[in-house]
Amino acid sequence: MEFFVISLLNGLSYGLLLFMLSSGLTLIFSMMGVLNFAHTSFYMLGAYFAYTISGVLGFWPALVIAPLVVFVLGALFERYSLRRVHKFGHVPELLVTFGLSYLILELVQLIWGRATVPYGLPEQLQGPLFSLYGTQFPKSRSFIMLLAMLMLLSVWLLLTRTRIGLVIQAALTHPETVEALGHNVPRIFMLVFGGGAALAALAGVIGGNTYVTEPAMAGAVGSIVFVVVVVGGMGSLAGAFLASLLIGVLQTFAVAIDQSMASGLQAIGIPVTDKTFGYELLQLSVAQVAPILPYLLLVLILIFRPKGLLGKREG
Repeated sequence: MEFFVISLLNGLSYGLLLFMLSSGLTLIFSMMGVLNFAHTSFYMLGAYFAYTISGVLGFWPALVIAPLVVFVLGALFERYSLRRVHKFGHVPELLVTFGLSYLILELVQLIWGRATVPYGLPEQLQGPLFSLYGTQFPKSRSFIMLLAMLMLLSVWLLLTRTRIGLVIQAALTHPETVEALGHNVPRIFMLVFGGGAALAALAGVIGGNTYVTEPAMAGAVGSIVFVVVVVGGMGSLAGAFLASLLIGVLQTFAVAIDQSMASGLQAIGIPVTDKTFGYELLQLSVAQVAPILPYLLLVLILIFRPKGLLGKREG
């Protein structure tokens, strides 16, 4: 029982961290049609900025300041770089964000070095939140869950219950009308891009000290974030939320299961012998194949439901 509960909570916390990271990418795509390859680089910047700021002011001010700094950087990038290539189509947009990801990586290594930095948890988030039959669930992961839910509620209220959100949604479908009403549409898109970058940075602030802060952290989550966005449905915030939880729970349970796939098949009545096709492959443990499970899910989604779980756009 404790294995199931703790694994489920760990999966939900990891899934909600993925959602915090993918939500900004989903918003940018749904509002602007831009697939930002540098999105996880903003996640990395959030962690490194928080590490530096927390060393001076403490973790809690860093939780607010680091995403604001990345918001400004993201908005400036959209204003002075991305906007200039927007008129040339999607390929130049992909290339310029791809180039930005490498630029950020080199700058991070230049400033903070190539090794892992000692970005630790604050005292208030250290230790277990509770213990179940001797198995502990850490405070840091519960904080990720709380912050992710607050962020989801805040974004939903902003987009559906405020004048700003209505203007943003209207600018997506009827930019000429919105501009005729006196709103600056390019400025709206700049703020949306900056906001998406800030959400990624917020995930970095709490993900960096819960897991690890190093130059490879952006690449480690880069592919999985795009899997979340495609599985959930391109441009669907609700789809990204559902896909994040699904992938988080799926991977966490797979990592926790220390049995071979052959044993699992035999447990449900499917005979497996050394003459079975792929017998050597079936001897791999479930934990060993856990990293590829999200990509297998992606392939299945693309085959049977190309628009994603809750998406409206095909492909």
